[in-house]
Amino acid sequence: MSKKRTTYSSAFKTKLVLELLQNADTLAEIASKHNILPQNLVNWKKTFLANAEIAMEPSKAVKEYKEELIKSQEKNERLTALVGKVTVEKEWLAKKLKSLGSSKLKQLVDLKPSPASISINHQCQLLGINRSGLYYKPRVNHAKQTIKSHITKVFEQIPIYGEKKVHQQLLEDGIKVSLNTVARYRQELGLKAVLAVKQVNTTMPIKEHKKYTYKLRGLNISHANHVWSTDITYIKIAGGMVYMAAIIDWHSKAVLSHRISNTMDVQLVMSVLNDALAKYPYPEIFNTDQGSQYTSEIHTQRLKNLGITISMDGRGRATDNICIERFWRSAKCERIYLNEYQNINELTTDVDDYIEFYNHRRFHQTLDYKKPMDVYQESIKLNQNKKKAS
Repeated sequence: MSKKRTTYSSAFKTKLVLELLQNADTLAEIASKHNILPQNLVNWKKTFLANAEIAMEPSKAVKEYKEELIKSQEKNERLTALVGKVTVEKEWLAKKLKSLGSSKLKQLVDLKPSPASISINHQCQLLGINRSGLYYKPRVNHAKQTIKSHITKVFEQIPIYGEKKVHQQLLEDGIKVSLNTVARYRQELGLKAVLAVKQVNTTMPIKEHKKYTYKLRGLNISHANHVWSTDITYIKIAGGMVYMAAIIDWHSKAVLSHRISNTMDVQLVMSVLNDALAKYPYPEIFNTDQGSQYTSEIHTQRLKNLGITISMDGRGRATDNICIERFWRSAKCERIYLNEYQNINELTTDVDDYIEFYNHRRFHQTLDYKKPMDVYQESIKLNQNKKKAS
């Protein structure tokens, strides 16, 4: 069963910004804990500081602020009159005790208290720690800290990566470390991949159109341009629904062409097809579903004129086109469902950026952690060398 698209209320955004402003946790820790992109938190903080709560929900924010202000004033007056100094100490303790662990508790002690404040001895008593332990400085594992810092940096840049891809990125960056160590450090840092999941179906067949048989079952796809496949998917933005079509090379998993349109028609699929055919060598087999756009005369005839074999999924069998289905899942879980797009231009810019990342910088597990476009180009060169040798 598919999940609903992630939306963020003004109260949720305000809560996370306040947590960020407390400086108790790092940006990466807060983002990972709440399954939020770090950049979203940065943007929300900027909006919050510029416009306060009015930026999120004007009338409600002003009303709640006034109510909370009145309640706080009344509460402070009662507490000050009733308990005096004891109340001040309790508020101080409640404010300081936001995290557990002796090392963090020691950091809460004010080593230079003012005459009107609480003494160091009293602070230690309230926190339940020994004063003698305040001046102990543990040895710092600089190598571990360096690796952790790099892991955090990778998360902030590519929050969709799990431990295996983070490990691969560290190796590529010249940091020699085991996979188990990366997994342990990520757990200590409280980091996990930020992902989302959603599925839709765009296949709408027309009985009058000719259907072609599925040619990929049992086929050993051994080189680039052996098989291309295409599909259309829905994407929801603020103004409504838009559609994205893409073509992928099965051998390398490289996305060769893509387009976003506000209509799901033949023009969309033809623009993607013609763009890929203009940029790359023709494929031997082209696989689609049985949607009306792909069974149309203009689409099938274009392929037949170039001598390209047409293959189509069985009816209701999305797994027959599993290569591009997996790409849709990656694109949506790793980028699209984690953002709020106000218009098609915002979506197009972000999708272009993701596909550049996917093709040229993203490690692909089924490719032994190589990058799709690297595998595509290597296969093209290998085929050219074989032709020259023969």
